[in-house]
Amino acid sequence: MEPTVNRPQGRGSRFLVWIAVAVVLTGVVVAGLLLFRRDTPTLNVPDPELAQAIDLATDYLVRHCEDDGRFVYLTNLDPILEGGFEYNIVRHAGAIYALAMSQERRPTEPTRQAMLRAVEYLRRETIADVSGQDGLLAVWSRPEITGEQQRTKSKLGGTGLGLVGMLAVERLEPGAVPLETLQALGRFLVFMQEPDGSFYDHYDPLYEYRFDHAVSLYYPGEAALGLVMLYERDPQPIWLETAAKTIGYLARIREGKDRVEPDHWALLATAKLLDHLDELDNPPVSRETAIAHARQICYSMLAARHVYPAGALEHGCFTADARTCPTATRVEGLLAALTFLPADEEPTSGAGEGTSGAPAKSGGQITASRREIRQAAADGIAFLMRAQVRQGRYAGGIPRYIRPLPEDHPSYRPASRLAMTEIRIDYVQHALSGMIQFERLLKNKEE
Repeated sequence: MEPTVNRPQGRGSRFLVWIAVAVVLTGVVVAGLLLFRRDTPTLNVPDPELAQAIDLATDYLVRHCEDDGRFVYLTNLDPILEGGFEYNIVRHAGAIYALAMSQERRPTEPTRQAMLRAVEYLRRETIADVSGQDGLLAVWSRPEITGEQQRTKSKLGGTGLGLVGMLAVERLEPGAVPLETLQALGRFLVFMQEPDGSFYDHYDPLYEYRFDHAVSLYYPGEAALGLVMLYERDPQPIWLETAAKTIGYLARIREGKDRVEPDHWALLATAKLLDHLDELDNPPVSRETAIAHARQICYSMLAARHVYPAGALEHGCFTADARTCPTATRVEGLLAALTFLPADEEPTSGAGEGTSGAPAKSGGQITASRREIRQAAADGIAFLMRAQVRQGRYAGGIPRYIRPLPEDHPSYRPASRLAMTEIRIDYVQHALSGMIQFERLLKNKEE
């Protein structure tokens, strides 16, 4: 039996119903236009919506930097799921780096105070001597801070990115970190490198030994970036040489491969390294090799990118599961590469032209063009802006997924369902850093 409903009677009543329907539909359309902004930001002028997204992300990190300098590491759009005991010092340092970028872009006192609190927390709670080694300092991951069940150890990436964050703040606030501290951290990174340019993954104070079990993809690039930034603060050749050896090693082990890891930190480090490489008498890596390696990473990022149809909420995302952080990191790397990659030598088939979305190869050579890279970065930034929370308690946050995956999605896993609405500081940090880089690109009127 159908439910009983009250139906309007007469022409006048029907006319009022149609008016009401039209008003509702108009509201839906307007709301949709406000929520789902255009697919690609303009590539030649600053975008006010982009500026607003940067300010919102900055404010999120500032609000979530507590009085003692520790960040609220994890929040959740579902308040019932909020909380957790884990903490990651590497990501703490990355958040400092993003805050410093934002402070350099548009100085505010709340941002300044937050980044200084976060630096002081890093110094107070994590930096200590390296047992068995004189004159070295490292950033330590201690279980009472991280919540891990492992004993205290120093991760290469913690010290590398710790240097990056502190040096970014030191550039804006001279004297925030003593030079002697920065130098001792730099010496630890040099100590952790092998003669061939590879690194040990971590140092265990119990055994007073360097370990290289499962070296993290991003640690070498983070260390190299920290060392180049240290060289800019303290121009001793050893810092620059160690960074150059790192990029040279990464280029050698990836040479000849069609696909390589999406190593955005290596691209960020290369951008800085190339500004100073000619200052070395006998650089461990040539400019040509460093650029070829960067092209290889960019090509691999574009070739592996998942292609969503224009107009889809997920358009611009690099992964098939619509996660935000992998897209943000790739955008960071691609935008860094645009600062040094030479002009295109010849036209190539564009990413997205055809079914695969992969860039072209010609004669076995990597041919990801600047145009392809710019467009992929622009689409990625638009995706991140659509994913950003725009109002309310979590305004400025970037959730792990742009929307929760349905249970019939190939990437859906019951164990990850609870994490789909989480906001972690590194999700916000990488998106913020990428958006600031993209705004710089627009202001430089890159064609």
